[in-house]
Amino acid sequence: MTLPPQPEPSVAVLAEYLEANVPGFDGLRAVEKFPTGQSNPTYALTARSGRYVLRCRPPGALLDSAHRVDREYRVMRALAGTGVPVPRMLHLAGGGARDGAQGDSGGGGPLGRDFYVMEFLDGRVFHDPALPGLSGAARAAVYDRMNATLATLHDVDIASVGLSDFGRAGNYWARQFSRWSRQYRASATAPLPEMDALIGRLGDRLPPDDGPPRLVHGDWRIDNLMFHPTEPRILGVLDWEISTLGPPVADLAYQCLQLRLPNAGAMRGLGGLDRAAAGLPSEEDYVAAYCARRGWDGIDDWPFYLAFSAFRLIAILQGVVRRARDGTASNPARARRLAGAIPQLLALANRIVEDAA
Repeated sequence: MTLPPQPEPSVAVLAEYLEANVPGFDGLRAVEKFPTGQSNPTYALTARSGRYVLRCRPPGALLDSAHRVDREYRVMRALAGTGVPVPRMLHLAGGGARDGAQGDSGGGGPLGRDFYVMEFLDGRVFHDPALPGLSGAARAAVYDRMNATLATLHDVDIASVGLSDFGRAGNYWARQFSRWSRQYRASATAPLPEMDALIGRLGDRLPPDDGPPRLVHGDWRIDNLMFHPTEPRILGVLDWEISTLGPPVADLAYQCLQLRLPNAGAMRGLGGLDRAAAGLPSEEDYVAAYCARRGWDGIDDWPFYLAFSAFRLIAILQGVVRRARDGTASNPARARRLAGAIPQLLALANRIVEDAA
């Protein structure tokens, strides 16, 4: 069955609702969609009372457990006042009965789907991890702050911020493997024997959980951070859609895996660049800095975590590609370009597994 199209946010649709539900909100003038982002459509709101950001679920049929903006709202609201910088959460429409999020129960308010409103942060987002235009010292400072913020996130006491039930305890790798295998197969658009091989290899060597669960972001990369306009200081960590509880190494490996990609194409890494000459940290030094901040001696079986990160990222990208095919992608043109990263990631992951054998 084809679902009828759902209304996109507009001044006419939102103005009265926001004035009634967002403290201090007044005089909505414009709703403008941000061009970046692939999962949950995100909009800048301009009003007499200031600027805001609205983030909502996409329209149409969605995979189970995907696009949970109510979880994003909940985790950022919980982190307010901790050492993890997050924007101020202002209102959640829908999702009020799930996962402890506090919102209305109107099925997404005027949009008919969950959304939330948060403060607008005025800063820089770096879409190229090579940080062109910055000095070597500035690049080093940006990566050091990113590393320190990740360690701070993983040091958060989940009980003290009310997130002890934000994910299931135990069997993280098995549960993540099952979830992303299912979601990959549900969104596959063509057979990929190399992906089937990678799934088989990873399934045979899933490690046990190591230590108590921590809050993990799930998509830790530089373009999900808002930096101060002139300083190497993070104003806000964004895009918490797939955050959960689990082992911190999952976030660290996910970032490092992406930085192994070439510095070209729809997904850019640091592959092929002279990191030392550019003032960028090597993977070894970045991992060592994180371990020092967490009090770790090192990380066993690092290749597994890198390969697992590739598997998971491929499943995410395949979902984006599928939504583009189905006409529900937030940015269809970019979604089609991202499809080119899938074979790169597959080749990289299988090479990592083979080299570690």
